[in-house]
Formats: sequence, C-alpha cells, structure tokens
Amino acid sequence: MSKKQGVLLCNLGTPDAATPQAVRKYLSQFLHDKRVVSIPRVIWCPILHGIILRTRPQKVAKLYQAIWTDNGSPLMVYSQAQRKALQVRLDKDAEIYDSQSYIPVELAMTYGNPSIPKALASLEAQGCERIIVLPLYPQYSSATNAAVFDQINKFYKTKYSVPELSYVNGYHDHPLYIKALSNSIKAYWHKNGQATKLLFSYHGVPERFSKNGDPYEKQCHETTQAVVRELGLDSQQYQIAFQSRFGKEEWIKPYTEATLKSWGEIGLDLVQVISPAFASDCLETLEELAIQNKQSFIEAGGKQYDYIPALNDSSDHIDLLFDLLKSQLN
Repeated sequence: MSKKQGVLLCNLGTPDAATPQAVRKYLSQFLHDKRVVSIPRVIWCPILHGIILRTRPQKVAKLYQAIWTDNGSPLMVYSQAQRKALQVRLDKDAEIYDSQSYIPVELAMTYGNPSIPKALASLEAQGCERIIVLPLYPQYSSATNAAVFDQINKFYKTKYSVPELSYVNGYHDHPLYIKALSNSIKAYWHKNGQATKLLFSYHGVPERFSKNGDPYEKQCHETTQAVVRELGLDSQQYQIAFQSRFGKEEWIKPYTEATLKSWGEIGLDLVQVISPAFASDCLETLEELAIQNKQSFIEAGGKQYDYIPALNDSSDHIDLLFDLLKSQLN
C-alpha cells in the first residue's frame, strides 16, 4: 500500500503587518539565523539587538507600507495563490487517474508565519507519511534552501516517528522554468516594446559563499544564459547583476544599483529589469527594484525604466511547480 503523501511549499517569509513592531519580530528571527549571518554570536548579537533592531524596523516598515496591499504582504498573497493553484492541479490530476489519494499542499515560511513547524504539524495531522519539500528558490543557496532543511531537521530531531522526506533542491535550469521566464519576457515585450538593455538582477550573497562551494552564483549565470539563448539575445542586449546587499563585506558582483547608475550616466533611453531568483514579487522586487533602483537610474540620466514582474501565480509557473512535484510523487 502506497504511503500518504503531502507537499510543503516554502518561501522566505514576510512580517505579519507593515508596522515597526511586526518588522522587528520578523527581522529578529531572520537575522538570528546563522545561515543568514554567520558572524560569531558574541559579536553579532550586541550589534543586532543594540543597533539594528532598534533602528532598522522603522525604516523597513515604511518600505513595506509602500507595497502593502489590502490583502496583506504581496509575498504572502502570491504564495497563497500558488499553494491554492497547485492544490487544484493535484486534485484534478487525481480525478484524471481515478486516484483516491488526496495530496494536501501546505504553505510555510522559513521566517514568520505560517511557520515550517506549524505546516509540518498540519501535514502530520492529515496522516502524511511522505512529504515532498519544495522551496521556492530556483537557484540553490545555503542561505535559503539549507535554512529550510535546517528547520525541518530541527522539527523532527526529537520525534520518534519521522516521515519519508523528499527535497527539491532547486530548478535553475529546468526547461519549464526557462520557458516560463522567457514567455514572461516575451509577453512584456509584446505589450510594452523591447528595451535597449535587459538586466537580470538576482539577490546577492557574500563572495565567501561562492568561495566556500555555494553553487548559487554559478546557477544564476546558468539560468541567465539559458533564457538568453531562448530569447536569441546577443551579449550587448543584456547583463547580469546582484542586488540587496547587507553589511560591509564584499558581495558577488556586479551590483545592480551601480550597474543601473552607469547605464543612466551613459544615457540609455530604456532598460527593463527582471529578477529570476524570486518566485513571488516581494519587498526586494516591488520596492527595491521597481522604486529605489528606478530612481537611481532616472537620477543618473536614464529616461525609461520598466520592471518585469516575477512569475507569481502565472499558468506557466504553476505548470513548472506541478511538474517538479509530479517527478517526486509516487
């Protein structure tokens, strides 16, 4: 008899509200994770609690307020839509094959709510003996994927019964992912015209990550090259860059903001930016890319700047996520 299966869909997380109090709670959990900040605790904790958590929540809350929707955080809204769409697809698939096995899909955030422990407990309560874990990070990084694995392992560390676990460890070069990205760019071009330059902006990580064997930087370049081949672009029509630096150490380059400033300074009329590392639009795309970096480009002399939305709950994206799950389900 086959085991009862369930799906754990994971993303990074978001504050519960666009307030300093909610942001402080979220940042505290996020920045306490050694996967995110590996500075020795005796050095880091006084900095975190004495400076960062006293000053940063007020600033970050204002940024969230600029993108907050009537239904809450955009990241949460899109993640919930993805979960619902995947559940519908799995239910329809069961009907087609006359399967009696219902496969529940639970959404979890590495930081904030709904938490990974709560989602795992829900799957456990539904009798799941096998869980497929799908972190919504196309390019694997120890700061994202591994943080999910850490929390799952911590949850089961003291359990007497542990389900069979199957992890999707990234999908940076999956054909349906490349197709989804390419189609989203083509659709944007069809509606808005093609820019002089297309910038692939990925979330950055410290340089030492790559030196220590983290494949993230390499996979970002591989994703870009696969999309560029699909679109038929030459080397003068696109560039890759990395955004969202934090702290004083060197991060992988080139930096997105510096790249856009240089493009503005040389008078590029129209640039378009896409951020393939994000499965859902969030603070880093809707505020940092679409507002802050646009301002940097315009102030430097650029004329028009367009942000191409993340895949979110588009049909191509759900096709990809469904295919990733189908390859893991028994």
